[in-house]
Amino acid sequence: MREQAWGGVPILRLGEVLITGLLNELGDESAGAFTDELIRRISEDGARGVLIDISRLQMVDSFVARMLMEMTSMARLLGARVIVAGLQPAVAITLVELGLELDGVETALNAEMGMAALGWQQNPRPPGRGTT
Repeated sequence: MREQAWGGVPILRLGEVLITGLLNELGDESAGAFTDELIRRISEDGARGVLIDISRLQMVDSFVARMLMEMTSMARLLGARVIVAGLQPAVAITLVELGLELDGVETALNAEMGMAALGWQQNPRPPGRGTT
């Protein structure tokens, strides 16, 4: 597993999947730099999938929605599938009430379901082997 933190936002690599998360809203400049870094990593690492966990975000406005849509479009052009996981119920309600749609963005209830959708399977531990 390779990890690279950019601007406080870690981007982890698990096989052919990159995992990242947004802990709080990004400003215009940091969002652009984060998008550039993620797209660079997709290209350099040959990632076929990206999971973006937004479960910590309490609010998603039109800027964040647009950023997620643009990131997804760029990743798709590079051959990677993007799944946004952990959308909070209140955030989903707000997006619908404001008429904001995440066109082209796949979502999953949580990170585990998102990873499963990307084909990642957690191998169960063999019986009798504990953690030490």
